Amino acid sequence: MENIKENLDFFIPMMEGIANQFGENCEVVLHDHSQGLESSIIAIINGHVTGRKVGDPSSNLGLEVLRGTDVNGDRHNYFTRTREGKTLRSTSIYIRNSNKQVIGAMCINLDISDILLAEKMLNKMAGRADIAPAKKEDVTEVFVKDVNELLDYLINECMTIIDVPVASMSKQDKLNAIKFFDDKGVFLIKKSGEKICEFLNISKYTLYAYLGEVRGENPSDDG
Repeated sequence: MENIKENLDFFIPMMEGIANQFGENCEVVLHDHSQGLESSIIAIINGHVTGRKVGDPSSNLGLEVLRGTDVNGDRHNYFTRTREGKTLRSTSIYIRNSNKQVIGAMCINLDISDILLAEKMLNKMAGRADIAPAKKEDVTEVFVKDVNELLDYLINECMTIIDVPVASMSKQDKLNAIKFFDDKGVFLIKKSGEKICEFLNISKYTLYAYLGEVRGENPSDDG
């Protein structure tokens, strides 16, 4: 498959079948990365689950796959949480062309919040309130309506990891920050460099120099 949009007659019935099977709490999303990461969603059913719509951007996991940080890409039956506190059981399947390049993704997000609440109540009624249900490890996936929200989230995550105020950051701290952003696929987003320059208080020239350094393209003499 070389083009997502030319195969909507294949994808849409599949999406409708999945959504109808699991009901209104099951969101099914189709991403076309040729549209740009900033507006990759080209079809969505039950978007109320994450609050997204056609024209909204990819998630942070999609960025990592396109950057090559996550080589395998596909994830099945993982748990994540929305900012509103919903618990989702999700699957993300990446669509590749004949050259094995990722060109899009189909994602399923099933809101199981009510199921978990009912399970908790039943355990309590059965005298088993102290028994926690087994579940897989959570995956941090951020569902946003605007790509700037995703950049803000990743900047906050970077600040937590580096744990140094920007005004006190050494060159190595800033290199570590840029490596973090590069690994997360931030620079695949249009004009993201401007926001990172503003955040780190560096020029575009310095950003490109540091980016080349963390990629091993132009190692600095002073380290």
